[in-house]
Amino acid sequence: MALARAIVKRPKVLLLDEPLSALDKKLREATQFELVNIQEQVGITFVMVTHDQEEAMTMSTRIAVMNRGQIVQVGTPSEIYEEPENRFVADFIGSVNLFEGTLKQVDGGTGVIASAEAGAELLATNCPDRHLGETVCVAVRPERVALAKAGDAGDLPNRLPGTIKDIAYLGDSCVYHVTLATGKSVTVTVPSRGRWADQPFKREEPIEIGWEPACSLVVGA
Repeated sequence: MALARAIVKRPKVLLLDEPLSALDKKLREATQFELVNIQEQVGITFVMVTHDQEEAMTMSTRIAVMNRGQIVQVGTPSEIYEEPENRFVADFIGSVNLFEGTLKQVDGGTGVIASAEAGAELLATNCPDRHLGETVCVAVRPERVALAKAGDAGDLPNRLPGTIKDIAYLGDSCVYHVTLATGKSVTVTVPSRGRWADQPFKREEPIEIGWEPACSLVVGA
């Protein structure tokens, strides 16, 4: 009712402050799409304040990320998620694995980052405006990381050995917490392609992880 009363006045901008926080998950998800449809029909700019990142990604055309009262990046949901401008944004939006290191070289558009946390040199094709010797962070999303039995990773780049410490079954996916040989903890998200009982990886199993250089997001440390 409050939304209807506000829209009938045809404001240029409508502020929505945590409008869905009191709804349960399924109703909130359905209402998100309904609000998007209403906004497109009436043509009024909606400014929505939310602490729910999934809600922000679903409903917005532009997102502003704030840190200590300052706007640190503005962009589309895909830009914020896939092209974060700094470590804070990369770490704030969604889940991410961060490896601090030093940019050693850039050859043919591919950067080489020496990372003690990873225990290896990491490859990244995304090294904009970075300088040799600079301390940087390699950010990689959990869903971009591949998981393989120890010795079965083949030629997968950015290959690191580790051990599975925890597994969370979420129905449509499984989340693996992997401890690398360096002690660094890494999160890997794998889509469920079969029954839980048939999933191939177990706790305390030695494995290898890896990801393509294009999945490495290089941001300032």
